Amino acid sequence: MARVQLRFYEELNDFLAPALRKVTFSHEFDRRASVKDMIESFGVPHTEVDIILVNGQSVDFSCIVQDGDRISVYPVFESLDVSPLVRLRPAPLRSPAFVLDSNLGRLARYLRLLGFDCLYQNDYDDETVANIADQEQRIVLTRDRALLQRKIITRGYFVRAVRPRPQVKEVLARFDLYRLVDPFNRCIRCNGDLQAVDKQVIEERLEPRTREYFDSFRICTACGQIYWKGSHHARSLRLIEELTR
Repeated sequence: MARVQLRFYEELNDFLAPALRKVTFSHEFDRRASVKDMIESFGVPHTEVDIILVNGQSVDFSCIVQDGDRISVYPVFESLDVSPLVRLRPAPLRSPAFVLDSNLGRLARYLRLLGFDCLYQNDYDDETVANIADQEQRIVLTRDRALLQRKIITRGYFVRAVRPRPQVKEVLARFDLYRLVDPFNRCIRCNGDLQAVDKQVIEERLEPRTREYFDSFRICTACGQIYWKGSHHARSLRLIEELTR
């Protein structure tokens, strides 16, 4: 029976049993295993991991674990200079294009309101989400740990918060997106881009009072939804201020 010493750092401890958090612990194993498989055996999705040290040396996910190894597992670093180490993916995780699983519809709408590219449909299954993430190089947002353990997903994040507004704040902070917030440029219904449109073009689609009191409109280039600065606009501004504060 082989034995290794493991230590998980920072928010990776969220996935561990309480007795294993923020401590070095021993683990016995009796079969050949990659460090990726061993990490995920403790419930930590590989998408949450950015650097692994084995006996002080930086390795990738394919490293085969040996008896006596000391393994340290680190999450994504935001400020520490880790450039000399082996990063586990070719580009930073902080790309502002997401795909969300079927349980995060309100989060998707809020992120779209802030201007972020978020693919979401309430009938997406795990395989669909994984394929979209792989084909379009999108970051998966989910509360399903098993989804993030799919091998083809290389960019993903397990959302800890349960309620939508705290979820937004969590995602903004996690991926350092505050400077990229660009409200009212994306359709909250379908994720399409919004562009200005002449009132005359869409006038026949407007309600009489909207036609009378408003002159500036935007339209979704994908689904045709029309937007204007009605009474809802002030509420949206307050919501944006709350989410980005």
